[in-house]
Amino acid sequence: MQAMPHLLSFLLLPPMAWPPLVACLLIVLAAGVVRGFAGFGFSAITVAACSLFMSPAQVVPAIFMLEVAASLSLLYSVAREVNWPWLSWLIAGNALCIPIGVALLAWVPEMPLRLLIGLLLLVSTVALRAGFQLNLGASRGVRLLTGLVSGVANGLAAIGGIAVAVMLNASAMPAHAMRATLIALFLFTDLYALASAALLSQWSDGVTALLSLDSLRWALWMSVPMLAGIWIGQRLMVGIDPEKFRLRVLDVLLLVCVLVVLRTAALLLA
Repeated sequence: MQAMPHLLSFLLLPPMAWPPLVACLLIVLAAGVVRGFAGFGFSAITVAACSLFMSPAQVVPAIFMLEVAASLSLLYSVAREVNWPWLSWLIAGNALCIPIGVALLAWVPEMPLRLLIGLLLLVSTVALRAGFQLNLGASRGVRLLTGLVSGVANGLAAIGGIAVAVMLNASAMPAHAMRATLIALFLFTDLYALASAALLSQWSDGVTALLSLDSLRWALWMSVPMLAGIWIGQRLMVGIDPEKFRLRVLDVLLLVCVLVVLRTAALLLA
């Protein structure tokens, strides 16, 4: 019992100096607005921008926890719009292929591959934003392929959500249904990542960085601006025209893809 006050005081202690901390919290607020509006983009924006002030190893573990909280806060309001036939195949593909993608990292260089995937997604997004119509449809084959591609991309480069958003934009799915389906998918993939980390911590007889108290402290400090941003983002999409909403989602996708490519290129050059 005596440890509880010490734990609470540790979690409430600012995790870094106030000037960069305020900058990081404002970034999280902006990323939360994007997440609340489009249903994705929080991780890519937060990691890319906060990496200017701190090591990615500090922020990435907390992001998994925040993404779970974000999905839970959004899921109730969008549950009726989720495309369940799509979601079932996306979950199956991710469950199967995330471990395969992780295993492939033992044979392929991570950064060049991450850059290649990011560039492919960027080109696809630019084409869709320019009006190119792929019309993938919604057959079982397309849904399975999207799930498999997403799972591999998640395992290799942790950007499977962006791959799904690009594929769903090229299908006939309405934008609001796409947003709801992505929110539900992210809840599964992030819980899957947390469960994997918990198993890893048991096998390694220690606590992984993903489950450390420092990560929990970062998640606690970032949760308030994230949830505030999500609330603002949800308000922004109320009553918006579906076609205009689809275009704004593509704009968000474009921003996220650019951030992924720039950050990966910077890491590769470094």
